[in-house]
Amino acid sequence: MALHHVSFGEGVPVLSLHGWTPDHRLMSGCLEPVFAEVPGYRRLYPDLPGMGQTSAGAIDSSDGIMAEVRAYIDEQIGDEPFLLIGESYGGYLSRGLIAERPEQILGLALICPIGAALMHADRTVPDHVILRTEPGVLESLTEGEDFTDLAVVQTAAALEAYRSDVAPGLEVADLEALDRIQKNWALSTAPESGPAYQRPTLIVCGRQDAVTGFADQYALLPHYPRATYAVLDVAGHNLQIEQPELFAALIREWLQRASTE
Repeated sequence: MALHHVSFGEGVPVLSLHGWTPDHRLMSGCLEPVFAEVPGYRRLYPDLPGMGQTSAGAIDSSDGIMAEVRAYIDEQIGDEPFLLIGESYGGYLSRGLIAERPEQILGLALICPIGAALMHADRTVPDHVILRTEPGVLESLTEGEDFTDLAVVQTAAALEAYRSDVAPGLEVADLEALDRIQKNWALSTAPESGPAYQRPTLIVCGRQDAVTGFADQYALLPHYPRATYAVLDVAGHNLQIEQPELFAALIREWLQRASTE
């Protein structure tokens, strides 16, 4: 199986893995504005199996998804050192890749990642709250648009980013296949099962993230002694579109640290 992907630029490879149900646009939408100001990177944005334009085929587990990610890395990157960015479930896969390829991965950035507890019922998460609104935004929503389900910031700018980066992936996801895969969601090789990862790391969480929270990620820190751990206020599970300036600043600072490696 070949993962559908888009790529931009030349230089050090940067692999970005999106979360559960959306597609590559979740990552390219928030990261490309950052890389537009930081040359020297080849950005790779694949659609994971069952999401975007990549078929799930017969895959029925996270192990199956990970096998396709490994094959994608071998095809697109080979043995070349690369940077790794993962959001939510993509962060879980990224942590698994760190366990497998710590010497090849120059730096790790995790955006609203799944923390120490994989299943939602076991996570420590706050209740959903709304902290910032603008007049007319809710009235502009179309029927069935689920922007408000997770949005902590309900502004025109956040809605525009949601419509371009998040919603398109949600609309095309193979939900039947994702339900099948989620029955075998845990990776056979657990993240953090290897030695501590000694390279520049960023873990950025939303203080109001009702999906993955922020507390369970703190338990990961001993395994990542070079990690910046940031919890952003007025930010939920889509913190990249709710606090875009802070998000961009943290990514740029992580890139600067990793460039020395």
